Amino acid sequence: MSAEQVSRLDRVDRSILRLLRQDGRASIRSVAERVHVSRANAYARISRMVEDGVIRGFTARIDHERAGQAASAYVTLRIVQNSWRTVREQLLQLPGVAHIALVGGDYDVLMLVHTADNRELRELVLGSIQSIPQVLGTRTMLVFEETDHIPSDAP
Repeated sequence: MSAEQVSRLDRVDRSILRLLRQDGRASIRSVAERVHVSRANAYARISRMVEDGVIRGFTARIDHERAGQAASAYVTLRIVQNSWRTVREQLLQLPGVAHIALVGGDYDVLMLVHTADNRELRELVLGSIQSIPQVLGTRTMLVFEETDHIPSDAP
């Protein structure tokens, strides 16, 4: 996102984003009422933010345990220098991968995975991730409990 796009987000845009993060299924009418603009204005703002890539999509928050994915973990990877794009494409093909980030620090990649159980998690890490030639090492941190941060309604 360019600096120009960031500067174009005003207080109303940020309020709309906050509302949509709370409820991605909120109607245009509801959003407009809550941020005190017309429905046409709210629709135009949301459309612009989608077009500009500020809003990348709409999704549901999932209770992974109730959805049959009782084991969650953060997996860190050390990878061969300059292999990020290749590794990312291979990781995206694996089941259970929820998030992948290139990071700085002791590790190169941080990923969040969800699997049915620890046996499936073990197979994902030891069988699939560690078999990628550019992966030099992994570390797995089990998630015992998760809490999503939902922004408040305040502007």
